Amino acid sequence: MIWYPYEQMKTMKPPYEIVDAEGVYLYTEDGQEMIDSISSWWSVIHGYKHPALTKAIKEQADVFSHVMLGGLTHPAVQRLSDKLADWLPGDLDYCFFSDSGSVAVEVALKMALQFNVNRKDGRKTVLSLTHSYHGDTFKTMEVGDDEDYHFAFEEKQGVIHIPTKIPALEEAFEKYHEELNCFIVEPLLQGAGGMRMYGLDFLKRARQLCDQYDVLLIFDEVATGFGRTGYRFVADEVLPDILVLGKALTGGYIGHAVTVAGEKVYRGFYGDDPALALMHGPTFMGNALACSAALASIELFEGQDYMAKIHRITEIMRREMADFSNPKVKEVRIMGGCICLEVYDGAVLSGYQEFAAKRGVFARPFLKYLYAMPPYVISEEELVQVLSVMRAWFG
Repeated sequence: MIWYPYEQMKTMKPPYEIVDAEGVYLYTEDGQEMIDSISSWWSVIHGYKHPALTKAIKEQADVFSHVMLGGLTHPAVQRLSDKLADWLPGDLDYCFFSDSGSVAVEVALKMALQFNVNRKDGRKTVLSLTHSYHGDTFKTMEVGDDEDYHFAFEEKQGVIHIPTKIPALEEAFEKYHEELNCFIVEPLLQGAGGMRMYGLDFLKRARQLCDQYDVLLIFDEVATGFGRTGYRFVADEVLPDILVLGKALTGGYIGHAVTVAGEKVYRGFYGDDPALALMHGPTFMGNALACSAALASIELFEGQDYMAKIHRITEIMRREMADFSNPKVKEVRIMGGCICLEVYDGAVLSGYQEFAAKRGVFARPFLKYLYAMPPYVISEEELVQVLSVMRAWFG
């Protein structure tokens, strides 16, 4: 029996059974056709059954699907590492691969902690944001501030949460800088915490304070990377010490993630003493199929000017929602390839998934948030359909 995520198994409604998918469409076993408005948890940026990604995986599978990176290496992981080092900004050159975004964030937090241990610095406290979400593993839940996960911790130890306000940021650094080993953020767009959006000025000030007080800055771009905020990576605008990528890294075709460190962090582990080494090793890190898919995905992103596609999505969202208002809706937020309608009462969204499905759109609102993060290959007509269904729900 399948144990489904985020569901009370006793009362859950039967999930839609998908028997095929192509482009932006999901096809159910009973013949229904739905636009996937959330890109399978924000990852399938090229749509389904893209021939370039399918070809890359098939060709690699004909050679081998996986070898461990412990004592071994292979061309696909070497090519991907070289490509990321060349493609990413600044000195973000050192790629540590893993099999999911949550694990990649765990690696980033472990790096930050051991970086300080290696230099005989006892700082162990993490600074994070209120309403943050960094994954479902235990340390990521601890540094996060998502209300769905509070039950796991009666009290969170060694973590300080602040709002995305510069005065709160400055106060936290002034008060706690001697304890902080890192500051971790979802840059510009906080996903599962409510699709909350904030500005670059906050991140620029964070970079200044991290430099001033010698604190590592971590960008969790698992959800925001590859254009979702309207920037290719927010790291292009403000350079972190550690960058975490996942989800769209492989175009959503296979699980894979990477924690990318800058020169300063990497050098903190480099030396003759074996005790300085990062003792971590996910079994499927650098998986050959995933690396091949990621390379093909990056080539599509570059070669087909995906940033122009994303900017067009933003324009259509703003145009279609410009005259929309409803007393049940607290705020409409648009950034890059994301739109969110926050309602005052989450009960208002009960039944929306079924409503949308009958109108050819798959959606999955949560708490008080009705949102869309469509694949970047969505056409204008398809995107207008998604937005029209959102508007229609409110009458």
